[in-house]
Amino acid sequence: MPGAVVWTQSRDAGAGTDIRVLPDGCMDLIWTGRELLVAGPDTAAHLVFVRAGDVYAGVRFAPGAGPSVLGVAAGELRDRRVPLGELWPQRREREWAERIWGAADRTAELEAMAAGAVAASARGGRMRRDRVPEAVLWGVRRGLTVREIAHEVALSERQLRRRCLEAFGYGPKTLDRVLRLARALDQARAGLPFAQVASLAGYADQAHLAREVRALAGVPLGRLLADESAG
Repeated sequence: MPGAVVWTQSRDAGAGTDIRVLPDGCMDLIWTGRELLVAGPDTAAHLVFVRAGDVYAGVRFAPGAGPSVLGVAAGELRDRRVPLGELWPQRREREWAERIWGAADRTAELEAMAAGAVAASARGGRMRRDRVPEAVLWGVRRGLTVREIAHEVALSERQLRRRCLEAFGYGPKTLDRVLRLARALDQARAGLPFAQVASLAGYADQAHLAREVRALAGVPLGRLLADESAG
């Protein structure tokens, strides 16, 4: 499925636990085992309590890809979890829920339904190629300033911010922070020293990396990695 990946989260036994969901610029369509939710783009870590026996399945849309499929601007869902029935006609949401309930493999069914929604959006013209989100992603990954990105797409900085709120849920500066954190965590998980992570990911120094991890993830980098390993 272009621009999306399927994921699952479960806890088979033992006590319930909090799962730390980190900001990544994405929007998710989630089956909780009871209902369908849409998770908007986060600006900080979000804790989800997973009980023993809970099984979550989701489709994560890449930054900028979710709004055209789900039919809602990303900024309207920033830091929110909203029942799909509040965004779609109840009949359509109920049909999806019933199909998932009745499926032998609910994750596969959710994936197939989401792929169908992506295809329908493309046929309906809602997924017309938009150069602005692509240019923003290209620019922030290469360290361009907001002014330079706005110049690339022939928009004012205010117009660029509005378009970014619609596509990503926040402005280009926050998007840059979130995507840089994701790059840094990938490098840290690979075992690189934190000072090297800071340099490769584009932070001023290791102290800057530490501040950003605390601000966006809610815990120090060392604890974050330890918690992930323990989970």
